[in-house]
Amino acid sequence: MDRADIERRIGARSFARLLGDWRPPDGKGLAGALADRIRLLVLDGRLPLQTRLPAERELAAAVSVSRTTVATSYEALRSAGVLRSRRGAGSWTQLPAGPPDDSGPSPFSPLGDSPLYDLAHAALPAPREPLRAAATAAVQDLDALLAGHGYDLGGQPALRSAIADRYTARGLPTTPDQVLVTAGGVHAIHLALTVLAGPGDRVLVEHPTYPNALGAVAARGARPVPVPMAPGPGGASRWDLDLLTSAVRDAAPRLAYVIPDFQNPTGALLDDAGRAQLVDLARRTSTTLLVDETLADLTLDGPAAMPVATHGATDSPLVLSIGSASKTFWGGLRIGWIRTSAAMVRRLAAARAGVDLGGPVLEQLVVARLLAQHDSLTASRRCELVAARDHLLGSIARTFPGWRPSRPGGGLSLWVDLGRPVSSRLTGAARRHDVLLAAGPRFGLDGAFERYLRLPFTLRQNRMAEAVDRLAAAWTELDRPGTAVAGEPVAVA
Repeated sequence: MDRADIERRIGARSFARLLGDWRPPDGKGLAGALADRIRLLVLDGRLPLQTRLPAERELAAAVSVSRTTVATSYEALRSAGVLRSRRGAGSWTQLPAGPPDDSGPSPFSPLGDSPLYDLAHAALPAPREPLRAAATAAVQDLDALLAGHGYDLGGQPALRSAIADRYTARGLPTTPDQVLVTAGGVHAIHLALTVLAGPGDRVLVEHPTYPNALGAVAARGARPVPVPMAPGPGGASRWDLDLLTSAVRDAAPRLAYVIPDFQNPTGALLDDAGRAQLVDLARRTSTTLLVDETLADLTLDGPAAMPVATHGATDSPLVLSIGSASKTFWGGLRIGWIRTSAAMVRRLAAARAGVDLGGPVLEQLVVARLLAQHDSLTASRRCELVAARDHLLGSIARTFPGWRPSRPGGGLSLWVDLGRPVSSRLTGAARRHDVLLAAGPRFGLDGAFERYLRLPFTLRQNRMAEAVDRLAAAWTELDRPGTAVAGEPVAVA
């Protein structure tokens, strides 16, 4: 065993909390159900690889089953390649081997081209003709840059100017030196955490929240401080700003990660008064706000909200606004950005030097071209998304009358209350019907949100109709005992 195997372990009580409500309602097939849940946690990324699991006797006591049940589950997981064991030493998690030719479909296969019905990734297909035209023009733009070395920590000037112009048009005066271009929104989150938080530091997060942000906090060794989203009218969610204020005062976090525009996954939109309150709280407590605005362009109902940074000093280093081309244009354009003070941009760029020395030039030129036609492209996207959202809501009402979906005013997803804590089981059952889902606990801590499921409305309507039919079949067989969990995507977008 290497040193990492020995040191990475999870206690029986912590593991029991992570398992959540895994028991079948009829109390039968406990060993199979436990094995299914553990496998899902491994494949889902919630239980890290090379983690030593509790001994059989310890886990049996923690989850109130017999040792034989745990032993049978562990043996099933070893046979499936999810566990490897050494006699007298323990059992460690691992990924099962794939087929020799790696012929299985990838969870990241492009929408519409995969045999899977992908509802795990909230992402749209590319706008084909505008993207092709922008790429053709960007190749011509590239000629002027080929004599240089191509490295730029801050990003291409053309793109920084286009992003600054977009913020200015939204009511937030911005200059190019206040913009840092990144390799997507997730890279922006990681970079901000690298500069602003260290191991052991507290980072306030909404609960639920974007899974990759939680992953970035964990990778930094920081400690997430969850602040629950409060229930709102009609099954919607809202921010409890009094609770958030108390959490900032009590926990003294180094920074707060918030998604005020169609919060992922709940779809909630923070009003202007709430945005002003956030900025005022940041100023009074010197707490940096990491504001994820990657969905801000996807307003479906009513006017777009003003950027959070407009509610304070527009050059404050306490507000870092994150944007991305992935949700608005296409996930294959791994281009994002951070908008903040010029001094903070320089600090972020200096920290970046040891990681990637800047982003790909051609993709940045493509995004600069797309931003030049931003308004027409987003208007077309909105029309498609309104129809897609309403179609999915109607399908859920007809097929799953007991489910309670949100009706977001923007973004790409519904947040659905299933009425039962079965999200992880449904995710496994759906995969057997070639439907990829992201279980509710992916968006929370300690196994929370088993009653919930995020459902993107980003598939074409004919594929969405088929996906709902398959999901209905999975729901019907949900409590069937003895069926193994199929493969699950490791990442969520």
